[in-house]
Amino acid sequence: MFRFVVLALTLLLAACAGQNPGKGAGDLGAYSQGPASSPSRTPATRSIERRNQSSFDPIADYLVVDKSERMLVAYENGKPIRAYRGLQFGDAPMGHKRFQGDERTPEGVYRIDWRNPQSSFYLSLRISYPNEADRAFASQYGRSPGGDIFIHGQPNGLQRGRMRGDWTDGCIALSNDEIEELWRIVPDGTPIEIRP
Repeated sequence: MFRFVVLALTLLLAACAGQNPGKGAGDLGAYSQGPASSPSRTPATRSIERRNQSSFDPIADYLVVDKSERMLVAYENGKPIRAYRGLQFGDAPMGHKRFQGDERTPEGVYRIDWRNPQSSFYLSLRISYPNEADRAFASQYGRSPGGDIFIHGQPNGLQRGRMRGDWTDGCIALSNDEIEELWRIVPDGTPIEIRP
């Protein structure tokens, strides 16, 4: 009976928030490794899914990353609902990403376009870089703009805590606890604004 009540309340909240109850943060079975595949759920993601089914986390509809402040803020209906400080970037955190291998994090407005629960880092949310302008710029120089920029946790196998300093190849790294929460509250398609 309790599970039925929780399910009914979850569906009601999803409808009120304008969410499709079959997709988004509440349905981790809908994630994929890419547009066409659907991996089996790991014990870690099943655990997150169970916690998500019984919680009433807010659903973020906009993310802002301030690179200079090293802060990510999640918003719902224009109000901040979560903030994460101490973000980690690539070895060259200043400036907009232009080319593959420059170890910079993009700047501008993108979207969270899919999630990877089985990446080399704990839970990855992919940012939709590069866009058409990014590709056109890199093409002028005969180079690749790069891609596969994610918000993710720490490397799998790290016993606890965080890596030191800036260590990604242009991604945005959080602690494992932080990315786990962000994974639950950020549906695919959520806009993300990355500021210098």
